[in-house]
Amino acid sequence: MRVDYLGLEAFVAIADYGSFQRAAEALNLSQAALSHRLRKIEDDLGSPLLIRSSREVSLTAIGQGLLPEARALLKSLYDTYESVRSGAQRQARNLAFACLPSIANAVMPQVLQTLSRERPDIAFEVLDIPVDRISGAVRNGAAEFGITIVSAELSDLRLRPLVDEDYQLFVPGDHDFARRSHVTLEDIAGLKLARIRSQSKNRQLLESAFGEMRDRILWHFEVQNATLAMRLVSAGIALTILPESAIAMAPASLVAVPFRGVRLQRTLGIVSRRGVPISENAAALLDRIEGELLKKFRAHVALSSERASRPRD
Repeated sequence: MRVDYLGLEAFVAIADYGSFQRAAEALNLSQAALSHRLRKIEDDLGSPLLIRSSREVSLTAIGQGLLPEARALLKSLYDTYESVRSGAQRQARNLAFACLPSIANAVMPQVLQTLSRERPDIAFEVLDIPVDRISGAVRNGAAEFGITIVSAELSDLRLRPLVDEDYQLFVPGDHDFARRSHVTLEDIAGLKLARIRSQSKNRQLLESAFGEMRDRILWHFEVQNATLAMRLVSAGIALTILPESAIAMAPASLVAVPFRGVRLQRTLGIVSRRGVPISENAAALLDRIEGELLKKFRAHVALSSERASRPRD
């Protein structure tokens, strides 16, 4: 059934102002147009809503029952409309994207410094959230795109690999390992290490890469995030293995040492919604982020092949 919102608006205005003339002026209508709207909704409802005399306007019993419901319905519609309109205006000015916390700290200050100077009318919202929340933020539209760890693609999202980032051993600056050019898994066997929660994608990648050494790695502490893991290292009670970009979040006393003899790395990429083009501002931001990531890390093999196959000018 179709709801006659214009008729309801006319009815409520007449009831509120107590006059056809004042209601017509408030709605910027002629009295004839206002009367037409009222007759139309009365015909639709099959009952008169108002009694009009030469001196006053009064409500029928049906009109008295309808008035509070009509007011509430119109207010709800108005509030919804204003919310959507305000949201669209904010979206035109705001640019929201999701990003792994370590990458946000390592890359975003440089990128946003330049882009915010070039586009001062844009407000940036950085969702620096764990990897397991990034796809959801992109899927529900809270973020136009995300910088995430590449895994299996989902049917509604597109994942584009970009760079490979190594994991490194984080140690205090006065630790023996801090003076080395590299360490091996044998070096850390039996030492107290801090690892991230079991659901962490980082942890899953590491344990898969450890192979037969998995049972010789002593995870003495389990924490919820990299920040606390690095605090434990800074306190001298543990070491931890994190992506190299995490050094941007680390206390100044920590040193990151590369591994040798084992491939410990994660692939970073861009996640976006399939079939939904990103805005022009988001495309400019993404281009800057890609450039900065390629400066800091090795291009992923798929990207390297793609770039190599492009015709040269």
